[in-house]
Amino acid sequence: MELQTVEKKGKNIDEAIKAALDELGCEMEDVNVEVIEEPSKGLLGIGKKPAVVRVTRRDKPEDMVRGVVDEILSRMKIDYQINGIEYQEGRVRINIIGKDMGLLIGRKGETLNAVQFIVGLIVNRNREEKIRVMLDVEDYRKKREDSLEALALRLSDKVKKTRKNVVMRPMTSQERRIVHTTLQSDPNITTYSMGDEPNRKVVISLKK
Repeated sequence: MELQTVEKKGKNIDEAIKAALDELGCEMEDVNVEVIEEPSKGLLGIGKKPAVVRVTRRDKPEDMVRGVVDEILSRMKIDYQINGIEYQEGRVRINIIGKDMGLLIGRKGETLNAVQFIVGLIVNRNREEKIRVMLDVEDYRKKREDSLEALALRLSDKVKKTRKNVVMRPMTSQERRIVHTTLQSDPNITTYSMGDEPNRKVVISLKK
C-alpha cells in the first residue's frame, strides 16, 4: 500500500520537503505540505533544531473513482477488469471489461447509469470541486457517443437544407449534453432541450 503521509526533518524547510517527496515518490503539485516546526539555529549552536514538515499525498481524482468502482462492483460480484482510466477537464472516464458486462450494462444502459450515479454521489460527497464520472463498458458509451455526434452533425445539415427544426428522440441528460457540445461551435445552428424527464428531447434549429 502506498504511503500517504510522512514527516521529515531537514536543515531547512526545502530540504525536509525534498526528503518527503523522495520517499512518497511525488512531485510538489501532488502533495499538501504542513510545516510542523521551523528550523532554529539556537544560541552558539546550543538548542539548534531542524525543520520538520508533514507532507500528505493528495488524492488523485482517478484514484478516488477507481477505489469506489472497485468497492461497488466487488459487492455486486461482477467479474470485471478496469481496462483504462483517464482524467481530463474535471471528468474521470473508466472503461470496464469482463464476462458479466451485459449484466452491468442492463436494459438500455439503466444499470450502468445507476452505478455511475452512485459512484458520482460517493466521490463528490463533501467535495468542493466536483468530479464528473463516466463509467464505460467495453467502450459501449464511447461508441454511443461517436454515434450521437455523427447523428447530430447529419441532422444539423438537414436543418440547414430544409430550414426546419428537427426534434430528436428522448435522451438522457448525458446524451443531450453530447449533442449540445457537438453543435455548439456551429455558427448557424442552435440547440435547446424541451419536455420533461424521462421524455426530454433536443431540438436543433437555425440561429435567427
